[in-house]
Amino acid sequence: MSIPLMGMLMLISLATAAAGIVTVALMLDTPPLSLSRLCAVLVLVFSSSAAAVYCYGWFSVTMGGPFPELCEDRNASGAELASMQQEYWPLRSACVYSDGATVEHVSLLINVLVCVPASLAVVLACVGAVLRRRARPPAERIS
Repeated sequence: MSIPLMGMLMLISLATAAAGIVTVALMLDTPPLSLSRLCAVLVLVFSSSAAAVYCYGWFSVTMGGPFPELCEDRNASGAELASMQQEYWPLRSACVYSDGATVEHVSLLINVLVCVPASLAVVLACVGAVLRRRARPPAERIS
């Protein structure tokens, strides 16, 4: 993907997450609270925050980030650094040495901050669908 496209996706995701947080705060202040609608807004918040964190990690990998400093010039067996490889998902980087050895660096924090909110968004989407189905009157369920 191109840098401007990922930049726009990150800005849109941040704005959507912020708007969703404001919406949740307003929903909690005004009764009655519809749980299915609250789940829908929380899905939006968690999925957009996961997208924003992923875009941040993507920029970190694209721009070089902290990764090059993690590679040593020589590994424990004395082989020289041959190349550095970076992948965008799961935002992993690897130091490849001349003897074929590879040392991978996976940013656990980025993966947790992407996978946990995305998983919560999926679970909340399912819960919201179940709550929405239960909230409908029996006449609407038949048609």
